[in-house]
Amino acid sequence: MSGKTVLILGGGIGGQVAANVLRKSLHRDHRVILVDRRREFVFSPSLLWVMVGQRKLDQISRPLEILSKKGIEVLQAEVTRIDPGKKTVVAGERTLSYDYLIISLGADLAPESVPELKEEAHIFYEPSGAQGLLEAARSFSGGRVILLVAATPFKCPAAPYEAAMLLDDYFKKKGLQKKCEIAVYTPELLPMPVAGPAVGNAVREMIEGRGVAFHPGMKIASINAPSKELLFEGGQRARYDLLVAVPPHRVPRVVKEAGLSGETGWIPVDAQTLKTQYDGVYAIGDNTTILLPVGKPLPKAGVFAHYQAEVVAKNIAAQIEGGRPSHLFNGRGYCFLEMGGGRAGFASGEFFAIPEPRMTLRRPAFYWHWGKVLFERWWLRHWF
Repeated sequence: MSGKTVLILGGGIGGQVAANVLRKSLHRDHRVILVDRRREFVFSPSLLWVMVGQRKLDQISRPLEILSKKGIEVLQAEVTRIDPGKKTVVAGERTLSYDYLIISLGADLAPESVPELKEEAHIFYEPSGAQGLLEAARSFSGGRVILLVAATPFKCPAAPYEAAMLLDDYFKKKGLQKKCEIAVYTPELLPMPVAGPAVGNAVREMIEGRGVAFHPGMKIASINAPSKELLFEGGQRARYDLLVAVPPHRVPRVVKEAGLSGETGWIPVDAQTLKTQYDGVYAIGDNTTILLPVGKPLPKAGVFAHYQAEVVAKNIAAQIEGGRPSHLFNGRGYCFLEMGGGRAGFASGEFFAIPEPRMTLRRPAFYWHWGKVLFERWWLRHWF
């Protein structure tokens, strides 16, 4: 049997898992190539801790080159062209051919699509933004803090609410509880809307119980930087002293130019196999869209990228080794909800359930926080 090449675009959570599972499952005659523009992997769920000084970046980062010791070929390069018809990808100065392709390029942040957002807001979804927010929080002496969700969908539906609670805890520890006001403004009607009203209302109670104001149905139009005001559709205004934002998300341009994105702007895939419309091409994680029975898309979250990667990698390995692909993504997921003070909640459920997702939110406790701490340690040790 001639050797096959599996090409993985993106070295985030999904790409990491896919590369590791494939390399363990395939004979060394077959190539597993991972392409990413970055030198280092950053465990993104822990950026929330970076922004309040509970982690340093070097604690949650690993050089991608470590994977080469496992027999995974690592190429640091920008993907500039995907041609699913010719089964080629251009990355840097190289043109790579593949037998199987896994697209795990994530979602690009687009703060520039809202006037002044890029200049005014701290964006904790990226390492430099999380570090910048920590520096701003350290020098902050009081005032109005706004956590703005600029558009949906966005990665990790719980993240803005966790950020608000963690910042509230941080400022209270600094003795600013009487000098600091925190508010969330979002176009959503409830937090984590796909999880259903019971979970949404429970999260709302969590943040309001901390004194964080919740302003739903607020769609940002622009920002007046000189007066430090947010201008919303409908004419509402909100003043801020410190602005933290979840920016609009977009599918990577190379994906759009390849004709892979559908009407939603994301890559449509089979819900259970993650196949695209092209033979041998799969897509996983944040750059995809899966419509749920309830009529809403599956949330963008690392837990789904992880499980989807395992399904795709095992099925590709089965095909290459002459077996029958039998693994299916079942839509189950979970997340920890950090709320500061060493406590966290825990949400889990089945998103493919009919007629709507079945979700539960466990009461906040210290052991859920430590569950996330242990999960972080296990994840970085296991995959690297």
